[in-house]
Parts: sequence; structure tokens; C-alpha cells
Amino acid sequence: MEIESLTLQTDNLQSMKEFYTNKLGFHLIAENKGSFQIQTGASILEFTNSDTVVKPFYHFAFNIPANQFEEAKFWLQNKVQLLTEDGEDQVNFSNLPAHAIYFEDPSGNIIEFIARYGINEESSEPFTINSILQISEIGLIVDDVLKVGKELSKARIFERDNKPLNEKSLNFMGVKEVGIFIILARPGRRWIFSDKYSTIYPLEISINNGRKLIVNQEGEIIIE
Repeated sequence: MEIESLTLQTDNLQSMKEFYTNKLGFHLIAENKGSFQIQTGASILEFTNSDTVVKPFYHFAFNIPANQFEEAKFWLQNKVQLLTEDGEDQVNFSNLPAHAIYFEDPSGNIIEFIARYGINEESSEPFTINSILQISEIGLIVDDVLKVGKELSKARIFERDNKPLNEKSLNFMGVKEVGIFIILARPGRRWIFSDKYSTIYPLEISINNGRKLIVNQEGEIIIE
């Protein structure tokens, strides 16, 4: 599974456009009065203010080259303030293995750069925003994890370790060897490196098997 495009809501469209295109340097590929799209490696990220609820926020991640974590961290520190957890501004996921850093954008989204060792490709070029490989995670927050998990399995999206779904934790849905996941969880779970808790907000995920996952304004999930 790969995430081809991701559409998220914002109530701060102009500041978001300036942040992503001017501060971070992502390439703007489309825009209109109510939305803009940027190229994020092999994926497209869109922000829209159409029917936006009050101050929506999400957690999503970008894969970066496996050999460029320290270089990416240095690059990012010169542009944004890194988030911290227990006094640390990075995390070592030894079980993956991977290293990651986190920051926020003007809408308060919790964004992650993650280098997955043995999965993400390496690069010999200096790290820039063009080094981003793709969108690698998006939080999908739902009231009924087990029900939605069954629907995802019908779309051939399974828990990465083939474990039973857990309503009390994060469920990483996708192929472990690919390193791209939909994070299935209930509301009320704190996102690491943040004081924010998972909340249901509208979004749209297009994946490479032709499927589309939509959370509508009522918080209902639709799988097309």
C-alpha cells in the first residue's frame, strides 16, 4: 500500500501555503480560492478550507532517506522548532528500526520525518525538501476501530504484523516492508511529542490500489 494523495482540512489556508511553500520549500502544483496542493515526494498533499470544522489537526509523517536522519534534522532545525518528549527532540524506534523527529505547522498538525532503516532508500545528494520520499503515515481516527479494521481488510489493508486490532492503542495498517501506514485509532489518545489527543476530523486518503478512504463532516468513514 502507498498513499498517493492526502487531503486535510485547515482553517488557516494562507498561512499554511506560506509555511509549506516558502518556509519548507515544497513545490506548489495546484491551487484555487479554497485549497492548494504540494508535491511531497511520490505523494500529493492537499489542504482545503472547504466546510472546515473549527481548528482541525492531524498527525502525518514523511519518509526520508535512511542514511540522512542527522542531516535532515539539522536542515529542519534551521526552519522550525522541533517538538520534544521527555526533554528529547528525537526518538529511536529500535523495534522498527527507525529514527524520527517532529514539528508543527501553523494549523497545529503534528508532522514527523522518519528514517526507516532497511526500508527507506538512501541518497547521496545533500538533504533538501526534495529529498522527501513520500507520505508514510496518516492518523485515521474512528469511533469503532474493529469495525473499520474489518472494512480495511476487505480493501486488502491489514495490520502490519498481522496482529489482532487493539482498540486501546495505535494500529499500523499497511505492509511493514514498505513502511507506509494508515494509523487506525480511537479518539482521546495522546500523540507523542505533543500535548494533543487524537480527534476525528474530515480527511480523504487515496491509495495506490484505486481505493479511497473518506472521513466526512459527520465523522463517518466511507471506503470507495
